[in-house]
Amino acid sequence: MPIMTGKNALAQMLVAEGVEYLFGNPGTSETPLLDALQDFPQIKYIQALQEGTAVGMADGYAQATGRPAFANIHIAGGLANGISGLYNAFRGGVPLVLTAGNSDTRMHLTEPTLSGDLVEMTAQYTKWSAEVLHPSDIPMAVRRAFKEAKTPPTGPVFLSFPWDTMDDTADMEIVPSSPGYFHIRPDIEAVARASQLLAQAENPIIIVGDRIAQAGAVSEMVRVAELLGAKVYAASFSEVNFPTSNSLYRGALNTSNPSTARLLASADVVLAVGTNVFSSFLYVAEPFLNAPTKLIHLDNNAREMEKIYATEVGIFSDPKAGLAELADALDQDMPASAREAAITRGATLADERRRSDEEYRGRLAGLWDQKPMAVERMMHELAQAVPPETIIANEAITSGAALMRAFTFDEPGSLYGIRGGALGWGMPGALGVKLANPDRPVLAVVGDGASLYTVQALWTAARYNIPVVYAICNNRSYRILKVNMDTYLRHMLNDQERQSEYVGMDFANPLDLAAIGQAMGVAGERVEDPQMLASVVQRCFASGKPAVIDVSIDGSL
Repeated sequence: MPIMTGKNALAQMLVAEGVEYLFGNPGTSETPLLDALQDFPQIKYIQALQEGTAVGMADGYAQATGRPAFANIHIAGGLANGISGLYNAFRGGVPLVLTAGNSDTRMHLTEPTLSGDLVEMTAQYTKWSAEVLHPSDIPMAVRRAFKEAKTPPTGPVFLSFPWDTMDDTADMEIVPSSPGYFHIRPDIEAVARASQLLAQAENPIIIVGDRIAQAGAVSEMVRVAELLGAKVYAASFSEVNFPTSNSLYRGALNTSNPSTARLLASADVVLAVGTNVFSSFLYVAEPFLNAPTKLIHLDNNAREMEKIYATEVGIFSDPKAGLAELADALDQDMPASAREAAITRGATLADERRRSDEEYRGRLAGLWDQKPMAVERMMHELAQAVPPETIIANEAITSGAALMRAFTFDEPGSLYGIRGGALGWGMPGALGVKLANPDRPVLAVVGDGASLYTVQALWTAARYNIPVVYAICNNRSYRILKVNMDTYLRHMLNDQERQSEYVGMDFANPLDLAAIGQAMGVAGERVEDPQMLASVVQRCFASGKPAVIDVSIDGSL
C-alpha cells in the first residue's frame, strides 16, 4: 500500500466517492486540507462566508441529487454556527457528511483556543459521529461515513480531523464505499394483513412523508391511493411525495392544531407511508388518532414505527418495494364491491377538489388589487412567470400554503424545501439545488425573516455565478410567530378576548433585501406593484445571473 499523508488520503477518498463539490467555510484548523485541495482540481471548493451557509448548500445539493454531500467547516466555534443546519439534515434524513478540523491532538490537554469535543457537539444530530486520531484510519472512516449517510433511513454523519492526523503519514489503500442496495422487501404476512384491512375500509386516509420521495416511490404511492379512492394528506412535503394536482390530495396536516384530530377522526384505517406519526411543535392535548382508527405504518425508519401511536400493522420496508407489493395485494384482495366503493369515493373527492379550487380562485379575485399585495397574488404571479421546468426551493413559512396552491408539483425533483424547522435553509439550499441541476431554472421563495439567517449565501451566488432567482416574501415581520401567538391564546389558553401586541415580532426598521443583494454583488429589485412582478421575474431569469426580488406583501393575520 502506498504511503501518503492524511490530507491526501482524505482528498483521494473524496474523489473515489464521486464528490464534485466541497461546501466549506475555511478556518485555520482546516489548513492542511485546504492545502491538499489545490492538487485535486476535480473537487470544486464552494466558499461560504458562514458555516450555516455551507451546511445549507450541502443539504440542498444532497436533497436534489439523492447522494451524500460533503461539507467542511471550522472547529468548535464554527461548528456551533453550522449545527442548526445539521439539525435540519438530521430531522429530515438528508444524506450529508459534515467534517471539521480540530486542534493538534498533542495540544488537547492544554484546552487550546476554539477547540472542544466536536463529537459530543454533533452526536445527538447525526447517525454517527467520530474523531479520526490516526491517518491510517481515514479511508475506513470516510468510507463508513458515506455508507452511513446513504443507508436508509438516510441522514448526516460527522467526522473530526485533528491537525496532526492530516499531516502524519501511513500506509493506506483508497477504496470507496459500495453502491449499496436498499430496496428492502416487506414481510409477506404484514403486507397481507394491511391489504385485508385496507380492502375492507370504508373511509381510508393516507398520510405521506418525505421518505416516499427519497425512495423514488411516488408512482407506487399514487397507485395505492387510486386503488383505495383515499384522501391523501402530507405530514411533510419537502419534496414531491404525491402529485399536488391529483384530486385525492388534500394538502398538509397542521400537527400543532387540534383540528387535525377531528379531520382524521372519520377514518377507519389510516395508512402512513415514509413519515413520522406525528411530529408536532406545539402541544396538543387531544391525540390525533383514536382507538377505533386502525393505523398501518409502512416505512424504512423502524425507529418511527409505533413510536407514539399503537399500530395495527407495521411494515418495515423500502417504501418503493413495500408500496408495490401492497398495491399488488390490493389488486387481488379488493372485491368488486370494494372497488366500486373506491371509485365512488374518488369521484366524490374529485368534486370536492373542484369546488375547493373554484372557491380559491374566487378568494384570489377578491384579493387581486390589494396593496400591499396579497401573498396569494404574489404566488400566482410567480407561477405564471417562471420558465418551464423551474425547480422551487421553498422556505416561505407562512406564505408556503399560498405557494402550494399557486404551483403544481407533480414531478419528482420539482420541489425541495426546509426540513427540521431551523430557519436559514432556503438561501443556501437553493444554491445546492441549482448546482445539482445546472440545466434547470431554480426559484427560491423565502420569507424575509428566514432569509436573514443565511443572507451571506448571496455572496456565494455572486462569487460562483450560481443563477438562482430569489423571491423574498417581505411582510416586515416574523409572521409565523404571530400565527403561533394566536394559536397559543385562542386554542391553548382558550382566551378569545386578549389582543396580543406581538412583542418582538415586527421589523420596525425596513429590511431592504434588494439592497443587501446589491451589496453582495447580486442584482436586486424591490417590487410593490403586483402588476410589475411577472416582468421582473422574467427579466431576472433571462439574465442568467443570480438575482433578488424583494416583494412587499401584506403581513396582516
